[in-house]
Amino acid sequence: MKILRYGAWVAVVAIAGIVPVQSVMPQATSLGTDRERLIGAWHLEHIDSPSGDGKPSDAPQPMGMLIYTRDGHISVQLMYPKSAGSLSNEYVRNGYEASFGTYTIDEKTHILTHHVLGSITGEALVGKDLPRVYTLTGDGQLIIRSANPEEHWSVTWKHY
Repeated sequence: MKILRYGAWVAVVAIAGIVPVQSVMPQATSLGTDRERLIGAWHLEHIDSPSGDGKPSDAPQPMGMLIYTRDGHISVQLMYPKSAGSLSNEYVRNGYEASFGTYTIDEKTHILTHHVLGSITGEALVGKDLPRVYTLTGDGQLIIRSANPEEHWSVTWKHY
């Protein structure tokens, strides 16, 4: 009987020792390189895009998802609300933005470049390299800005 109790006690201690190690593992991963922290799915929190006069825009906010894969692929989709009408530009067609391709990251300069292979806007983006300045925050946000000093927008994403 003592052997059975001792065996059960060893099993409880062993399981208790494993549980804290497993809960620490995701935290250790989040402390990795920027490239490692970038991997995964992100949901759109907010787009800041000043109007022509430099004041904050009151444009309706879309819903969106951004995905970076470990093997260097990217996919992004945004859907603007009906109140945005039939918004169309270099990135958006009729209120919807979708593109995919590959990406490269330079952790020293904090430049993330999207290499567009396909887009809902067709040839407007396909074949372009879109350099972006990125910031990864300690609370799981990714903030992306244009590397073009003439453009003053930013997009904030939150890791799922």
